[in-house]
Amino acid sequence: MTVLSFDEQGVDVVYEGTEFRLEKALIEDALQKSYPNVTDHEVLQMVEPEPALSGEPQRIAEIVN
Repeated sequence: MTVLSFDEQGVDVVYEGTEFRLEKALIEDALQKSYPNVTDHEVLQMVEPEPALSGEPQRIAEIVN
């Protein structure tokens, strides 16, 4: 299971027991959109090769506010 923890500067990730951080600039460069408009599903797809997506995607702006 992958755990994503969002804040205004990036995302803390735990993936298969490994903890790391995806910085805001890296996410924006990878997805070619502003960080607040990125969704949790898009970040999960960056981390996992074939994620099991469920529920409605949420924009980061909605999550951190």
